[in-house]
Amino acid sequence: MKTKGVRTNKINIVTLGCSKNLVDSEVLFTQLKGNGMNVTHESKKDDANIVVINTCGFIDNAKEESINTILRYTDAKEAGIVDKVYVTGCLSHRYKDELEVEMPTVDAWFGTNELPRMLKTLRADYKHELVGERLLTTPAHFAYLKIAEGCDRPCSFCAIPLMRGGHVSRSMDELVTEAKSLARRGTKELILIAQDLTYYGLDIYKKRNLADLVNRLADVEGIDWIRLQYAYPSGFPMDVLDVMRERENVCNYLDMPLQTGSTEMLKLMRRGITRERTEELVQSIRERVPGITLRTTLIVGHPGETEAMFDETYNFVERMRFDRLGVFTYSHEDQTHSYSMPDDVPDDMKQERADELMELQQGISSELNQEKVGNTYKVLFDRKEGGYFIGRTEADSPEVDNEVLVPAQQYVRLGDFAHVNIDRTEEFDLYGNIVQPTV
Repeated sequence: MKTKGVRTNKINIVTLGCSKNLVDSEVLFTQLKGNGMNVTHESKKDDANIVVINTCGFIDNAKEESINTILRYTDAKEAGIVDKVYVTGCLSHRYKDELEVEMPTVDAWFGTNELPRMLKTLRADYKHELVGERLLTTPAHFAYLKIAEGCDRPCSFCAIPLMRGGHVSRSMDELVTEAKSLARRGTKELILIAQDLTYYGLDIYKKRNLADLVNRLADVEGIDWIRLQYAYPSGFPMDVLDVMRERENVCNYLDMPLQTGSTEMLKLMRRGITRERTEELVQSIRERVPGITLRTTLIVGHPGETEAMFDETYNFVERMRFDRLGVFTYSHEDQTHSYSMPDDVPDDMKQERADELMELQQGISSELNQEKVGNTYKVLFDRKEGGYFIGRTEADSPEVDNEVLVPAQQYVRLGDFAHVNIDRTEEFDLYGNIVQPTV
């Protein structure tokens, strides 16, 4: 007797937002694979009957992208293309009650800390033996290593604590075990991430322990680069700079969002630091680690930002000459301290100010890049695109920083290092030729 065939479930995980979300998706991916399930990440085929959307709820644009993605898959569900749609991540955590009412075709909503419940819904067991193991969605040669979750900082504009909770550090032993596992599978670059790297260890070791952690990770065989992202300026642990300077495989690179160059605005933002102290910190960092690459991020259009405050920020950027810089326009986030203030900077003025800063930074970046012509740098190659192999120096993090382009006729294996001599530059990119032997 013939029986009706049952479609085998295939799960597609869709990740939106930052690298911290990407790590969460990789952990889910690993757990599902460990349960023997058929799972993909951001499948281009749209052939999965179950979709898990890992959302971002950080700012308006990110929330809009998350909502649009959910709608795309709920429409696919109503058309019979998809059977189940599940939503997790920051947007889901923060607005779950409202979204359940507005989008009833979503099968279930999960917060940022509800992995076991989500696995149970997907009919998978939470496998403790897989803690510290991760199947990567990035190229195998680099991986993000999330050293902590949540944030204890009181920044007026930020909704992260509402979505991620308070700061919780992972133990050094757990992180070293994970780093060793990644290295065994070919990872050469670890990018350390958290909402605030500099707070690491205060909760479990009762002191800022980032320097000790980086030192231990630098001992892991096979890890050639360790990169630090998302540092906080107030209470910055200077001892990590000694590790950076002394350990060859710790990149001379620091991502430290400063948000503004106006002391008055820093006070409104509740950042716990002044422009003068910020400038002293930047100078000290550069003295402790000569040649360090500094990346920062700024916000324009925060409530109360006057033209004079913006001019102060503009002049600050002009003086500091950051190697890398990004700018966000302020997003009025409910339940934050800033939400109690009138959103009094018009959107077009916010964008105008962001454009002014990026034009200034474009000129600074162009000048700094021009100084690199004729020099040779160690480059890690990520991909081939068009007629070029594309890689990065230790001064560049994936996706957000400069890239090095080498003509594809000069073959290099992706995921390998090579020395590249720079012969020309653009505002945000370097062009060069491979110098033999490769490394």
